[in-house]
Amino acid sequence: MAKSLRVLLAVVLGFVVGSVVNMALITISGSVIPPPANADVTTMDGLRASLHLFEPKHFIFPFLAHSVGTFVGALVAGLIGENRSVVAASVVGGLFLLGGIANTFMLPAPTWFVAVDLLFAYVPAAWFGLVLALRIRQGGVHGG
Repeated sequence: MAKSLRVLLAVVLGFVVGSVVNMALITISGSVIPPPANADVTTMDGLRASLHLFEPKHFIFPFLAHSVGTFVGALVAGLIGENRSVVAASVVGGLFLLGGIANTFMLPAPTWFVAVDLLFAYVPAAWFGLVLALRIRQGGVHGG
């Protein structure tokens, strides 16, 4: 398979799998940490209008969704990307970071959360996903 096609496939699959993980965590978040009373989290408008009711605990799952989704996406891209693993995983991490930046304009999250999310969820998670992918591909991860 041509190298550029393989990288494209790695990026697309990494982004899709990472997005599924992200949405799965967001979907279960309300059953683990219920939203505040009277908060409508079923629509973007409702979420935007009720975000001021959220406590720090309500931002745990969004952070986890962003970081774990990015990690898994970069891992998948790094495993598929072969000799271009760094490129594939970096592009996936960059796409998730761009999504996080866009999210800061769509939702009025507290400044502390925006800073923590943008600084610690995307680039570090993509890097860890890439490192794990490289170790797996080099046979460096052993059980037991």
